Amino acid sequence: MQAGRFVSGALLAVGLMLVGCGGPVVEDAEAQDLASREDAAPNCNGVYYEHTYYSDATYMNVVGFRGCDCAFWSSFGRTSAFVESYYGTCR
Repeated sequence: MQAGRFVSGALLAVGLMLVGCGGPVVEDAEAQDLASREDAAPNCNGVYYEHTYYSDATYMNVVGFRGCDCAFWSSFGRTSAFVESYYGTCR
């Protein structure tokens, strides 16, 4: 009787371990390539805008910039929720 409970308990434990593992780990190839990833720059033909990003609501410390100057795309730093944006037209 005790041997039957032991075997049942052992099988239950092994079954729970197999279910908990979730199978083999599949690595995300896209996440690995982020360090060397270069996206194409936006097409700025005929478009003018600037987005200046700040560290906080005081708008004192610039942490990033994104913009199109009618033909050239420029970018540095990072984005944040605190942003000033300007839009214009190209000649």
